[in-house]
Amino acid sequence: MKRLFVIFTLAMLALAPLATTQARALIAAVEIKTAVFAGGCFWCVEAEFDQKDGVIDVSSGYMGGSVENATYFQVSSGETGHIEVVQVKYNPQIISYEDLLKIFWRNVDPTDPAGQFCDKGSQYAAGIFYFDAHQKKVAEKSIEDIEKKMEVKVATFLREAMPFYPAEEYHQEYYKKNELAYRLYKNGCGRQDRLDAFWGKAEAK
Repeated sequence: MKRLFVIFTLAMLALAPLATTQARALIAAVEIKTAVFAGGCFWCVEAEFDQKDGVIDVSSGYMGGSVENATYFQVSSGETGHIEVVQVKYNPQIISYEDLLKIFWRNVDPTDPAGQFCDKGSQYAAGIFYFDAHQKKVAEKSIEDIEKKMEVKVATFLREAMPFYPAEEYHQEYYKKNELAYRLYKNGCGRQDRLDAFWGKAEAK
């Protein structure tokens, strides 16, 4: 029995490198995609995408401006042209771009051209940055669908992706690090009330 155990152990050790190589090959075969969405305060948008099945990483940051490595204070001034965004890394075999768009739309007011909820200014505009023709086509279709269903003019922008600059570390996963402050901000900004009022109509149709 002891001899059989030794033989079995040696066989497993011999196969281990092969199994590891195959696992790495499977991981490498999955093409991780990137999506970027702007929905006003990036704390709130990040919280909605984080921990969804198929979402690998969500980072708050800035996109669309002319200043490299802009800081939060520069962006919040509205003078750099940047917009608060979240960058979503995802596995398209688990969650589709269409599914990500559903999450995005349910967390913005698509009729507001001046910002989102209590945050006003171009730096808080709602929008979609696309990375390829497929994302652009799917996003365009989603805009058309919302305008038709809700009988509104969608103010949400659609633009080609630009360089992404991660926000400062204290902004990342803010909803976890400062849960109470996050909830007070979200409720005080009227975000959830407006979302429920607008999208509740969509669900009723």
